[in-house]
Amino acid sequence: MSQPTVLLLARADGSRVVTPFKTLPLSAADPFMDQRRVAWTGIDGVSAGIVETDEVFAIEDFPHTEVLVVHTGQVVLKTLDQTLELGVGSSAVIGRGTTLRIEAHGGTQWAFCAMTTAVPTPGLTLLDPLAMLSPSAAPEPQILIGPTPQCRSRNAFEDEATDLRVGVWDSTPYERHGRAHKLNELMHLLEGSVTLLAPDGSSVTVNPGDSVFVPQGAPCAWKSTRYVRKVYAVK
Repeated sequence: MSQPTVLLLARADGSRVVTPFKTLPLSAADPFMDQRRVAWTGIDGVSAGIVETDEVFAIEDFPHTEVLVVHTGQVVLKTLDQTLELGVGSSAVIGRGTTLRIEAHGGTQWAFCAMTTAVPTPGLTLLDPLAMLSPSAAPEPQILIGPTPQCRSRNAFEDEATDLRVGVWDSTPYERHGRAHKLNELMHLLEGSVTLLAPDGSSVTVNPGDSVFVPQGAPCAWKSTRYVRKVYAVK
């Protein structure tokens, strides 16, 4: 993994992806152990991949912060104060230090982005795909090909200790030249379609319901020809 590149984690239609995964727990305290398949682990504590399970877990102290997007089955997350029922396409954040029960049904698979941190941020955050968004910065003018897009976003979860931000973003169509990705980013597309192009000419087209992870430093260009809306987790 010395050369970061765009990593497709899961397709909405369940079709096979060519991304290489390693069966690997994130730590000795990882509740999912050999049910976790890791596509990326960075020296900054960020990991991404998928979890496949149909078990029930009672966890006193969730060992990291995890963003999950359900691709198959159903996941129920329960704390003393909250119950989140996550079906296909739903996404949520489990904060570091949360005491919870996780019930996975029907051969559940979720894409994840996880952050190792010693600072607890206990609680559950449900991501609303229809959240009201506010104007946000567009890509730098010097890398754009064509008109400047109109972009909006809203953070639903923020961790000041790690600078992890999770929320929803949208944009009018645009195209930009390739550059090294500024942040680690998990993207789950809600609407539209985008093609991420590598310097060698290869590309990954991301469609609604697909999840992709772009490590910090991975070179890629962006091309969208219609409105795009996505869930993001950036660090």
